[in-house]
Amino acid sequence: MRYSQLRAFHHVALHGGFSRAARALNVSQPSVSDQVRQLEQRHDVLLFTREARQVRMTDAGEALFRLTSEMFEVEERIGALFDENRLALSGHLRIMADSAMHITDAVRRFRESSPDVFVTIRTGNTEDLLRRLRNYEAEIGVVGNSISASDLDSVDLGRTPILGLVAKEYLPKDTRSLRFRDLAQYPLIYREEGSRTRGQVEEEAARLKIDLVASIEVEGREAMREVVASGAGIGFISEAEFGHDRRLRAIPFSDVDIGMSESLVTLSARRDVPLIRGFVKAVQKSLDAVG
Repeated sequence: MRYSQLRAFHHVALHGGFSRAARALNVSQPSVSDQVRQLEQRHDVLLFTREARQVRMTDAGEALFRLTSEMFEVEERIGALFDENRLALSGHLRIMADSAMHITDAVRRFRESSPDVFVTIRTGNTEDLLRRLRNYEAEIGVVGNSISASDLDSVDLGRTPILGLVAKEYLPKDTRSLRFRDLAQYPLIYREEGSRTRGQVEEEAARLKIDLVASIEVEGREAMREVVASGAGIGFISEAEFGHDRRLRAIPFSDVDIGMSESLVTLSARRDVPLIRGFVKAVQKSLDAVG
């Protein structure tokens, strides 16, 4: 007997008719009918009675349906086993991020499903991140803006506002917001060239024709946080990156709406790498849970 004949019989029995079975199998009705007819002729048995557009199983058909139900259930279990083994990933997944805040839940989900994978997360600005991706020095990138490039795949992670970052006692305690237009009155602490947060602040200042000049420029987010914590001036950070630091306050701007649209990016040429595919799936599950 042929697998295709048993499959055709099983779906006719399962769905109660040849037309419905054909739709479920995405084949033509004559093809299903022919497969069942060949099975009956080959074994000289009647499996269905066909009366007035109704199809009913004979005793032999009901007995065979019990067996094919077991057969196809085992087939599903075999498929699940292969899926499970395929998802049992191992190796080293390298994530390069300007901020890891948007993917912490995805990292947790990924590690739960793939405990044998060693994950490293490095931080850097957008330019450094893209260079490492394209040099195969990282598998996953998280950038603070939307990037469109022919060699990249991206997943939108959402948008968070950019805030002013100050030491806890730097401004009066009752300060709940800052005017972006008043920033020129304060010493400003910028990150290095290539920082997307800095770029967003500079673009907004240019749009408003405000002359903002950095008093201090530092390399990296952590260095910027330390300088700000010393009380040296006002820095800038996205809400998702703020975290928990009792030395610092994040103050929103009352007169502008600037933000970071975070994206996960991977090389299109590597989209079928199991580690990359598995992590992107974890990210999508995390986004679905939030949404």
